[in-house]
Amino acid sequence: MNTDKTETLPTIDHKPHAAFFRQSGWLMIAAIAGGALTWGVHFLNKVINPAEYSAFGVLLMVVACLPAMPLQMVFAQQSALALATGRERQLAGMIRLAWLWTFIAWGLGAAVVFVFRKQIVAGWHLPNELGLWVTLALLLVSLWAPMFGGVLQGRQDFFWMGWSTIIGGGARLLGAVLLVMALSLGAAGMMAGALIGITLAAFIAIWRTRDLWCLRAEPFDGKLVLRQVLPLMFGFGACQFMFTSDTMFATSYFDGEQMKPYVVAGTLSRALLWLVMPMASVMFPKLIQSRAKSEKNNLFNLVVLGTAVLSVCGALGLWMVGPLVVRFVAHAGDVAGTMALIPWYAGAMVPLAMANVLVNDLLARSRFGVVPFMVVLAVGYGLTLPWMLNHYPGRIEVVLQTLGVFNLLLFGVCAWFTWSAPGNGKRETQK
Repeated sequence: MNTDKTETLPTIDHKPHAAFFRQSGWLMIAAIAGGALTWGVHFLNKVINPAEYSAFGVLLMVVACLPAMPLQMVFAQQSALALATGRERQLAGMIRLAWLWTFIAWGLGAAVVFVFRKQIVAGWHLPNELGLWVTLALLLVSLWAPMFGGVLQGRQDFFWMGWSTIIGGGARLLGAVLLVMALSLGAAGMMAGALIGITLAAFIAIWRTRDLWCLRAEPFDGKLVLRQVLPLMFGFGACQFMFTSDTMFATSYFDGEQMKPYVVAGTLSRALLWLVMPMASVMFPKLIQSRAKSEKNNLFNLVVLGTAVLSVCGALGLWMVGPLVVRFVAHAGDVAGTMALIPWYAGAMVPLAMANVLVNDLLARSRFGVVPFMVVLAVGYGLTLPWMLNHYPGRIEVVLQTLGVFNLLLFGVCAWFTWSAPGNGKRETQK
């Protein structure tokens, strides 16, 4: 048997539902394990002062605001399309070109940060510049990790997607503990742990996809690619902005003592989205390839139902057992402040989780008409939140109430385009 040839052939699964549940189940396990390891760094809030922990939360959200989700989905889309249509050499050219230009863009951004470093440190209430420099390195790797992770996703190599999550989370925790406990580096040490973890995850993705990006490159239609990827960049970018930007807004209005329970509540509540996102991650490349091959698929209904059940149950569970979890990962004195925010935070994540599924489906089917509305909502949120904070000073829950309203609006817009928009047509189903 020629094993080399067998490895290059696409897998034909005659039980697509069984494959879907197996793959999404594995990614959920990986997300829970990797998330638990990643989340473990927050135990270090017990050994560093609140100002350092708040600085860590702010720097982490700076990294989270990178277009990681759009980058991953763009490369997942292009990889799935290339593999479905035999354009692997064009994909190799796209990967290498994006690799170069992300480095150039990072270099320009790093130069700007260097010029304005003192203003940034003062404005974000950072204890020193060290955490900022570590974050700069983390930003570069955080651009590359989703690119190659997207290629893994597009070729449906979910096994190594899961292991990269677990290994990255473990390395992040171990590195942060050693740097904080042994060298007392505080926020900088926790960010350095994140750098170690994501570097390992990126290395796994780069190594596993080397057979694609090492191919001899062929020219590709740049205009066609832009028409395909720009809607994904803006659409998934709007989702990511709604998911990550609230902490950076809040830190400009509240001090370290107020931000500590906010960061804890955010860490716990965002775990709801990470729990349900694997189903959409598995669904997306399958829908792309089904559309490219004119096949029929009904995974969407399964993902919508599963996401609704898991996100609602997760929010209720967090509300019930939250005090025990907060007491375990933080101080007893943080329980009241954190639990006052968790119902708002978790409640805001549920419609965002549902909207994420609908966005994956719409953009996989190239229904890009929803994207301008998503961008308008994201811009509206970015303008409304500072206005609300200025008119209701001292009320940190206003951040989450505003987020919840805009997430509901986002879900409503995506639902209309999914089920009611003119020309939507009947959804194809698996025969």
